[in-house]
Amino acid sequence: GSFGEILKASWRGTPVAVKRILPSLSDDRLVIQDFRHEVKLLVKLRHPNIVQFLGAVTDRKPLMLITEYLRGGDLHQHLKEKGALHPSTAINFALDIARNVLLVNSSADHLKVGDFGLSKLIKVQNSHDVYKMTGETGSYRYMAPEVFKHRKYDKKVDVFSFAMILYQMLEGDPPLSNYEPYEAAKYVADGHRPIFRSKSYLPELR
Repeated sequence: GSFGEILKASWRGTPVAVKRILPSLSDDRLVIQDFRHEVKLLVKLRHPNIVQFLGAVTDRKPLMLITEYLRGGDLHQHLKEKGALHPSTAINFALDIARNVLLVNSSADHLKVGDFGLSKLIKVQNSHDVYKMTGETGSYRYMAPEVFKHRKYDKKVDVFSFAMILYQMLEGDPPLSNYEPYEAAKYVADGHRPIFRSKSYLPELR
């Protein structure tokens, strides 16, 4: 990412992934704050679809976060290399995402969440509560209209981004790939949606 680098290492004979903050940013207060926030989240979270936290270096440089190593890489790279997925694979991946997930595991048939840099634990009283968040948080190409427009939003924005990722898994191309990311977000915010073109999946998936 823009704040760190991911390295493969060995810990007690086991391959691990090490997220290391770039030296040029090791004194940046906000970067350090985000890093420690991510560590605190991973310490609290345990789930089959979340990358396993193994340890962290938080009191000296370089700051590092150690997790299990997933040989499949990230979903974005997987789709870039493989293109459109078989419908059954796309559905399995979609179920993993719906359980909260975005790294591909070693057998490349399941996904796991591997980055919590912008995540937060949110307690709500009911499903209609609004997150106390606004602004353009996330990737433009997968961004819900209300986020792009800097409006208050709730969990529905995650469903929108989920749908955009599912579209890419089935189509093989990012949604609205003929637009630059910002222009794609603006186009969607104006009420437009990507069109399914692929004929390789069952009609009931349309």
